[in-house]
Order: sequence, then structure tokens, then C-alpha cells
Amino acid sequence: MHRRNPDIVRRGRRLKTGYKGEGPVVYWMSRDQRVTDNWALLLAQQEAVVHKTGLLVVFSMQHDGSNINPAQLNFSRKGLTEVEHELQKLNIGWLEFQDSPDLWLPKFIHEIDAKIVVCDFDPLKPHRRLQKQLLENLKTPFYEVDAHNIIPAWTSSNKKEYGAYTIRPKLKRLLDDHLTDIPPVQPHPHSLSSACLQMIEKMHSPLLSPSTSEEYSIKPGSSQAMSTAISFIQAPLLDYESQRNDPCLDGQSGLSPYLHFGQLSAQRLALLVREKQLSHEITEPFLEELIVRRELSDNFCLYENNYDNVNGFTEWAQKTLNLHKKDKREFIYSLEALETGNTHQMLWNCCQLDLIQSGKLHGFLRMYWAKKILQWTKDPETAISYAIHLNDRYSIDGHDPNGYAGIAWSIGGVHDRAWGERPVFGKIRYMNEAGCRRKFDVKKYIASVLDRRDNR
Repeated sequence: MHRRNPDIVRRGRRLKTGYKGEGPVVYWMSRDQRVTDNWALLLAQQEAVVHKTGLLVVFSMQHDGSNINPAQLNFSRKGLTEVEHELQKLNIGWLEFQDSPDLWLPKFIHEIDAKIVVCDFDPLKPHRRLQKQLLENLKTPFYEVDAHNIIPAWTSSNKKEYGAYTIRPKLKRLLDDHLTDIPPVQPHPHSLSSACLQMIEKMHSPLLSPSTSEEYSIKPGSSQAMSTAISFIQAPLLDYESQRNDPCLDGQSGLSPYLHFGQLSAQRLALLVREKQLSHEITEPFLEELIVRRELSDNFCLYENNYDNVNGFTEWAQKTLNLHKKDKREFIYSLEALETGNTHQMLWNCCQLDLIQSGKLHGFLRMYWAKKILQWTKDPETAISYAIHLNDRYSIDGHDPNGYAGIAWSIGGVHDRAWGERPVFGKIRYMNEAGCRRKFDVKKYIASVLDRRDNR
């Protein structure tokens, strides 16, 4: 009898017991859009092998509103084309659907008499609401797997952490035990039944074909993600610490989009870095961002339901912002003015233009960008609403815990400490253009953005 791999088992948790049907194991893929290095797919296959049944992966391009741009959708769709082809080679079924899973998945699960359902972990509210609806409407055993973090979010901590300094020791205690190699997905030994294949054919609603008119310059897909990761580790990683805060240099990894869409495993990336056997001084700054900061963001969104509004700010931050809510703002801009980059400050305008053009904004500039939104809107509630709208709409890695936590840090002091008091900001950390000029060549950055715009 096939034995379950304990390293696979501990990446997941059972959310519901229930009736195990005679049909295939179903993996509802959402956050982790890859075949290789995917603990959720591995758990689903393991259960399918144990129960001697077929394996089916389903995907829906669901989202919680219209604040998704075509380029974001295209990036995901093109990556999923690669997923489908890899699954076909492995004798694993694939079903894609346009509508939200709550509209069709319970009925489909019932009709194919599914053995077990496995899903990705995602701490964001839209996914959690959808997951709750499915649990209420399914009678099948339901498992959730965290293939996005190296250490499952519920394992690393059972509460909202105050900052990096509180979660870091918890992660480091667990890291060596969890940063293990990831077994490959094997060709699946059990095919889907003809009845199941007929049902898939009946239900199949292909995702719209990717458009070439709305896309980012960065190429999507797991193969490209791995190639980019290896290239980064071979050279740019060596200068990461000295160059990462300068937007005029190509000092960042460029891997955030792949991590966001799950086209690249953070665990695989960390293993590749470790295998390079570079000095601690070289690797630690990058691993701090990859592991501690990313998993802190998931922790924040998992345990703070108000991660996207001012009620998610810490008590001291809410108090200081309220005390300064009526402070006079020299400039107040509408969402339209901000969205079109029509402010009095050219650096900020170019940040917004850069975000729109490239689908990304350098990490240091993203903090400055968000803090100016706080300074130039009527209150913190408006500021966080505008910042989230713009980031989710234009950033290729929008709708992500990193984005929500970063904006909450910039505007609401989340994971930060109180600083010297000043108008509007209160004790929230302040940033301005003068500080940017001390960090990098602002004129050079502005010129590069404007030159890119003029040559589009």
C-alpha cells in the first residue's frame, strides 16, 4: 500500500470531513499556478494514488470586482497554458472555467462523485469567502494546502504578529525542518473515467485567449520564472544589498510577479539561493525579504480581517492619525488626478507613470508613493482606499498580501514603530523627495520614465 509522505501531509490541513465518493481527487488551483514544486498538487496526487483513482485540476479566473486590468489577466492566462500542457503529459486532468467556483464547483463535485477536494491557501477575504461558501455546499472531504509559503501560515504563528522582529525567530526555528527538497509530481498511474471525461467536456469553459495588446514586458510562465530566478542568483544577487534601494539600477530580483501568481515556488527559490553557498552577508538580505517579509504579510492578512482599511492599523497609529486628521493639507488630489499622475511633484507623477507602464514600482519608491497619497488626500481612510485601488489596478502583483501589508506599513505604521510627530502624518514614518534624492539620482529616474513613455 502506498504510504503518505509526512512532509507533504504537514503542508496541509483538513477543513472538512465528509463522504468520499468513487470519483477522482479534485485539486482546485487558484493561488499557486504551477505544476512543479506545488505541495497542493502533491497532496492531491498522493491521495489519488492511495485511493487508486484519477486526478483532476480545476481552475476558475474568479476575482472580486472589476479592478483587474487585462494585462494582469493575460499574465495569468499565459502561465496557465503551460500548466495545462504539463498536466497532460502527466496524465492529470484539467478543467478551466470562466465563472466563480461557487456557481459550478459544488454541483460538478457531486456529479463526478469526487473522492476528495484540495485547494490552495490564500489569506485574502475574497478567497476565504469563496472557500466558506464551498465548504457549506460540499459534502466531500476538503483540504487546504499552503504551497505559497515555506512554512504554512498557520504553523508559523497562530496570531497576528506585531512585526518582523516577532515572527522572525518563529520562522527561523521552523525553517530548517521545512526548507526541504520538494518531490516531483509523477506521471499519474490512474486515468480519469470516461464518464468523468464526458462531464469535463460538458462543463469545459475555456479561459479567453490571451491578448497581445494588453501585456507586460515580463514574460509569464513557470519556465520563464525559473530561468529568471537562476539568472538572478548567478549574478545580481551578489550586489543585491548594495543596489536594491536604487531605482536607477537593476538591483532587484524581478521575481515578485512570478511569486504572486504562484508560477515560482518561494521554497524552490530559497533552496536555489542556499545551494549557491554564498556568504551569509550576501544571501541574508534577500532571504529576509523572500521569507520573513513575505510570510509576515500573509500572517497580517490571515489574522487581520481589516488588512485593507484603517481599522487594521495598530492602536497607536489610529490614535496619531485621528489626532492629525484635521491638519491642513497643502494639496488635496482626487483619485483621477493621482491615477493620471497629475500632481505638483514630478517624481511622484513618474512613479505613477512607471507603475502604469511597467506594471511594477521599485520597492523604495512604492513606500514614498503611498506616503505621499496619505499627505495629499483628505484623511487616512481615503488614502488607503486610493492606494489600494491604484496598486491593485496597475501593479502586476496587485491583489496580494505583500501589497496590502506594504500600504498598511506606509500609511498606517503596521509592522513599524512610532516616529517623531509632524503634521498630517502624526507619528507615522515620513518620507519625501529630499530623502529620495539622498538615496538615488532622482533626475535620472525621472528621465528614464519619461523617455520610456515617449518611445512607446
